[in-house]
Amino acid sequence: MMPEQEWFGETGLSFECTQCGNCCTGPPGFVWFTEDEARALAELLKLDRGEFRRRFAHKVWGRWTLNEVETERGLDCVFLRRDAEGKALCSVYSARPRQCRTWPFWPENLKTQRSWRRAANHCPGMNTGRLYPPEQIRIIRDSNDTL
Repeated sequence: MMPEQEWFGETGLSFECTQCGNCCTGPPGFVWFTEDEARALAELLKLDRGEFRRRFAHKVWGRWTLNEVETERGLDCVFLRRDAEGKALCSVYSARPRQCRTWPFWPENLKTQRSWRRAANHCPGMNTGRLYPPEQIRIIRDSNDTL
């Protein structure tokens, strides 16, 4: 029996970040991170892990998530910055958690075409730019299974 083909099939999906920041702001949410990611973030910020957690994270359901700050756009990730033109910039981009690095190829966005379209309503970079082949999408998607 052949495995069921994902809806994104043979062609894959397009995505290119437009720096809108919509994935980093809005209603309350969670940016989960691992111990290795905490280490990398703390190192980038020149802090020990304890100080990093005290200043930039909190626990929910026994897991660590980044803090949010209230802005006119909603709740922003604590590391979201905007330039003079309003473009979103991640102040910890080189050490950002896997959850951030793998957007929009999250399992919940890839379940169905409808779920992809729903996410694309808030992300102008979806369905534009670079074409990701199905194999690469699966690798990115499946890397989030451990979060």
